[in-house]
Amino acid sequence: MPLLSVNYRWLNQLANGLAVLAVIAIVTSALLWLARLPYFVVDTVKIEGVNNEALVYVTPDAVHATIAGQLKGNFFSINLDESRALLEKAPWVRRAQVRRVWPNTLQVKIEEQQPLAYWNESDMINTWGEPFAANEAVIVEGTFLPQLRGPANSERLVVQRYAEVTQWLTPLGVSIQQLNLSPRYAWEVVLSDGIRLQLGRDPAADIADLHGTSGAIDFAARLERFVQAWPTLHERLDGRTIQSADLRYSNGFAISLAPLKPTE
Repeated sequence: MPLLSVNYRWLNQLANGLAVLAVIAIVTSALLWLARLPYFVVDTVKIEGVNNEALVYVTPDAVHATIAGQLKGNFFSINLDESRALLEKAPWVRRAQVRRVWPNTLQVKIEEQQPLAYWNESDMINTWGEPFAANEAVIVEGTFLPQLRGPANSERLVVQRYAEVTQWLTPLGVSIQQLNLSPRYAWEVVLSDGIRLQLGRDPAADIADLHGTSGAIDFAARLERFVQAWPTLHERLDGRTIQSADLRYSNGFAISLAPLKPTE
């Protein structure tokens, strides 16, 4: 009978391969055991502003209260994207950047909300035209925020128009107290001296441009007429107070005067 030939080279390669796999298994087990040690539990969250800016509205206590018991995993297994999304739920946090710091720390850089105004009934709106909910108690005492109102998805248009109206009214020494956009996209402005301005329907509403770029020139033209006439108008009124002004006319505007106070 023929003798079976044995391929010793193949056997050596198989033995070497099994040895390598055994070493890998041992190293992997050791690493998994090491990773589970309490030493690597994330127990420190370091909070600071983006670009080392001082935080004005975000407090560490509020952030820690938001994430308390919610972070999952240790230094090796924690999901940074999920952690970032959780941190961005904290009051006054617009964006968060998260990275690991050896051996048990998360470093969090916070971009705060920058409040521009109150928005509708219960929210605020930031300088990027994004609504957010926040605790008003942390706003610096004496800070004035106007009231902006508008339908859903009109935030960016309202902020755009707010900037435009503010620019036109600044030379008159008045500011915006309220800016209201109706569901039919008609504008009303209440100034700091109490005057109400009716600006009419927004040109952008008819061309589906909710960013407020198109039609801005027509919108500004109504304000320009009023601003240019303001000095002469006040001179002719001889101390009478304007209650409201309707700027919806194509070639001018109409004003309503406040009632005269009775003389003693």
